[in-house]
Amino acid sequence: MTILTLNKKQLESKIGKMTEDLQNKISMFGTPIEEVTDNEVSIEVFPNRPDLLSFQGFVRAITAFLKKPGLKTYKVEKPQKDYQVTIENSVKKVRPFTACAIIKGLKFDEEKIKEVVEIQEKLHGSYGRNRKKLAVGVYPLEEITLPIKFLALKPESIRFQPLEFPREINGRQILSQHPTGREYGHLLEGADIYPIFIDGAGEVLSMPPIINSHKTGKINEKTKDIFIECSGFHKEYLKKTLNMIVTALADMGGKIYAMEVIDKTKEISPQLSPEKMPFSIEYINKNLGLDLKEKEIKSLLAKMGIGYVKEKNKPTALIPAYRTDILHEVDLVEEVAIAYGYDKFDPIIPKISTIGQEDPESIKKRKIAQILAGLGLQEISTYHLSTKEKQFKKINKDYKSADIIEVIDSKTENNILRNSLLANSIQILSENSDASYPQKIFELGRIFFTDNKTETGVEESENLCITLCHEKANFTELKQILDYLMRMLDKKYEMKETSHPSFIEGRCGKISIDNKDIGIIGEIKPIVLKNNKIKMPTASIEIKINAF
Repeated sequence: MTILTLNKKQLESKIGKMTEDLQNKISMFGTPIEEVTDNEVSIEVFPNRPDLLSFQGFVRAITAFLKKPGLKTYKVEKPQKDYQVTIENSVKKVRPFTACAIIKGLKFDEEKIKEVVEIQEKLHGSYGRNRKKLAVGVYPLEEITLPIKFLALKPESIRFQPLEFPREINGRQILSQHPTGREYGHLLEGADIYPIFIDGAGEVLSMPPIINSHKTGKINEKTKDIFIECSGFHKEYLKKTLNMIVTALADMGGKIYAMEVIDKTKEISPQLSPEKMPFSIEYINKNLGLDLKEKEIKSLLAKMGIGYVKEKNKPTALIPAYRTDILHEVDLVEEVAIAYGYDKFDPIIPKISTIGQEDPESIKKRKIAQILAGLGLQEISTYHLSTKEKQFKKINKDYKSADIIEVIDSKTENNILRNSLLANSIQILSENSDASYPQKIFELGRIFFTDNKTETGVEESENLCITLCHEKANFTELKQILDYLMRMLDKKYEMKETSHPSFIEGRCGKISIDNKDIGIIGEIKPIVLKNNKIKMPTASIEIKINAF
């Protein structure tokens, strides 16, 4: 959750006086009001709506909700001469993608410059995961020579004056001497080369995700035209982020110009055409317990800023290019519910009689969790979706296409269902390598694997993964935990030496109960630790709890 603080007078000029009734409507929109003072209005914005993290984005959405429903469209001018950004192969290892645009005709003052900076920082901190997933750069076009290159160089050969710094220093010095470099330097930790944007005159614009150049990367009240770039690891995230920023700037009075982003292919950026999502009126009514007509649903979607058309005689929603939260038809159900008003739903007691009791599977998992927590282990919970890189390559496992259950048209880089918890626990250790040791974690979760005998072709299993990471973590310590767990669950098990691509030979065992294999235990190979930048010995176990 992020708190968006808005100028009260400025907000009231757009949506009306901040009465108690208006405050209630804003809260019913899904953005609860935190505080209203004489000068400011503080509003809670939840992570699913990063497009509301600016004054312009919030006003656009709440205006559609309260008084001017409909899909707002934006015109994008064609690229002019040299409006190009070329992504070179060198940057693919560290920060492979970018999305860019140019905005002209802006009239900056101190307040608007502050708004632009706040949009950047709020997107960095929330949607950008503190610049890890993406970073945004804004530059005065007047100080730049087009076209632009996005490449990577050795840090010692990168020299420029970083923002608000007295002198020119190299890339490695920026990470140790500049305050922002020290704060975000961990994002380039271990990299042999650092990403940079360079203009047509050879001037460094920035070293993402760290800092802009003081010469070419600082906007002021004289700036009229700006160049914007979003760099990161997933094209869709970058495109959506860019769309949020350019539409906010267009609402400030700017004119959007596209750029050519040249990678393996040439793409025009930004693309602000709405995304089409077919849906069923019956599905919406069934989920909400209502009997809304087509015209009513069209009107309710318009209140949420979503368009409506009929394609091949099927209702189709037009999702704004800056919305990141509409991923499935059920999300449209939520939009209709918000527009209809949760206060208008009548609660009805079901006409059935049931006696509730806790699911036996939940009882078993809770007992296991309590035992392990009592041993000083910390429980984690990770996503069911993963990537081939994390699930296989980083833990030294090979895979075949037949082994992978892939999500069609995934909206994120996570596009396969996990088939083990081991990879997820290793990923958690990798992302927390700077945390204090020892790190002792466990996860109870579901994994998925192919099975042609089932109707869906997918089988599920509830698994337990325990992972120890510290300077003395070894097979013996992990086996002691397993012995205690089995004793507390009144289970007897057998262990035989085996091999596994993630575990050290001779330090790996197969676990079985009643002659049925239920899992594996061992010490993680050095190559796996190196792949994930884990600096301590690590031992792990993964077993099926269905066998208990």
